[in-house]
Amino acid sequence: MDVFHVTDQQGKKITDSKTIDFVEKALGPKGQSTEGVKNWPSKRVGVHSVGDHTSIELIGRDRPGLLSEISAVLASLHFNVVAAEVWTHNRRIACVLYVSDTTTQPVDHPNRLCLMEEQLNNILRGCEEGDKVARTNFSMGFTHMDRRLHQMLFADRDYEGSGATTDADYSSSSRPKITIERCEEKGYSVVSVRCKDRAKLMFDIVCTLTDMQYVVFHATISSDAPYASQEYFIRHMDGCTLDTEGEKERVIKCIEAAIQRRVSEGVSLELCAKDRVGLLSEVTRILRENGLTVCRAGISTRGEQALNVFYVRDASGNPVDMKTMEALRKEIGKTMVVEVKRVPGNSSIAPAETRGWAKTSFFFGNLFEKFLA
Repeated sequence: MDVFHVTDQQGKKITDSKTIDFVEKALGPKGQSTEGVKNWPSKRVGVHSVGDHTSIELIGRDRPGLLSEISAVLASLHFNVVAAEVWTHNRRIACVLYVSDTTTQPVDHPNRLCLMEEQLNNILRGCEEGDKVARTNFSMGFTHMDRRLHQMLFADRDYEGSGATTDADYSSSSRPKITIERCEEKGYSVVSVRCKDRAKLMFDIVCTLTDMQYVVFHATISSDAPYASQEYFIRHMDGCTLDTEGEKERVIKCIEAAIQRRVSEGVSLELCAKDRVGLLSEVTRILRENGLTVCRAGISTRGEQALNVFYVRDASGNPVDMKTMEALRKEIGKTMVVEVKRVPGNSSIAPAETRGWAKTSFFFGNLFEKFLA
């Protein structure tokens, strides 16, 4: 039996009956549907419907302006990005994008997909090094973006990044403290994690343990703001515990990477505008021309409105001066509603409600209401 004590994103008690009803249904017997899993076993664990839209998965070496180039290719082929999430970690980038077609041709027409794949791979291969391989995959159907991004980066072995995590990402005081001990009495390995608390912290850790084929038998989770303490009693799927130092070190590296992937510090740019083909390409081009690089992004669509958030740094990976962001806000703000925010360390933003598309991991507060006003 699992018991969870939860609050909303503001730390308040959940009183909305619709939210409670949704959670009960999602966690109940009918919420455990595995229909989609049979069709796309390698694509996701959690399931969100995206209708007839095509899912594009990209992974490769990150560099300034890469997201701008990707979105420009999609716009030139008349594909509209209706939902997306982009993570960067240890100089790697992983994207899951959902696109709709604005032409009369089917989205999944082989010739169009081949052309798109060729152009996207050319962009990604242009900055690869060593034995790392850039990849582009397509699918029609269902996916859970956060879950899939964890799988992609884990398979890409981003946890082996050679010291690419900058001081801006994690100071020694905020780096997660992870230890692994053996519980002799019950035959478990006990993974203890203490770090700054944030939304989806447990989700990220459990995803990684699952990807590493470990089973969680018991867990204790507590939050003493601003820190969280979590303990997981685990065994490998074959029943073995973590007995060697090499195994322990790998699990610690992978959990630390899972925590870091979602962390964004510095400055965020939140945009709301009427959705159209080329909107993402236009915004990311402006960011690139102003010397900014996107370290994390979320794109969603609500009705005819596009809601986008970008976490940005300068081309060297350093924090952006607020004067630069204010000038950028004025430039972009001529055609859309823009908010610039300084993001505290280890932030994670709550999901935005979307209609029909997979939900992103971002919360736009009253930005959407401002757009409609």
